[in-house]
Amino acid sequence: MINQPNNMIQVFVTGGTFDKEYDYISGELFFKDTHLLSMFKRGRCTLDIDVKTLMMVDSLEIGEEEREIIAFNCRRAKADRILITHGTDRMVETATFLAETDIKDKTIVITGAMVPYAFGTSSDGFFNLGSAMAFVQTLPYGIYVAMNGRYFHWDKVRKNKKTGFFEEI
Repeated sequence: MINQPNNMIQVFVTGGTFDKEYDYISGELFFKDTHLLSMFKRGRCTLDIDVKTLMMVDSLEIGEEEREIIAFNCRRAKADRILITHGTDRMVETATFLAETDIKDKTIVITGAMVPYAFGTSSDGFFNLGSAMAFVQTLPYGIYVAMNGRYFHWDKVRKNKKTGFFEEI
């Protein structure tokens, strides 16, 4: 079933490289606040969206407890279109977890970035966010990963750690 147009899109923030900041003194990456609101403003987004931060963690720290929080919020979301920002290292595992739950009648698209948005033009975050917003509006119900301008079904994708790109399997 294809989603109906003009419905609200629920956006859940979980952290990941997407929202990391760089400490120029220590050279470390850290979390402060999500960049999504400024990204939507900069992109002149006119869609009806609701942004909610669930957590701000590196995806290597996401385990079953964090996935339960994500699934719980997806289940109770009134919107049937959900976009989740997520770290790329465990994105596929979270997509698999969501697909194996009782979440039905929703389109869920998970996206992220290989380079923090705070790094400016070298980040793929802005492009991935825009692509994911288009995909969440047009794909039928199901769980997807959107990276590098492409979307993938949750069970047919992997992160190629040699190239840094997501690919179909």
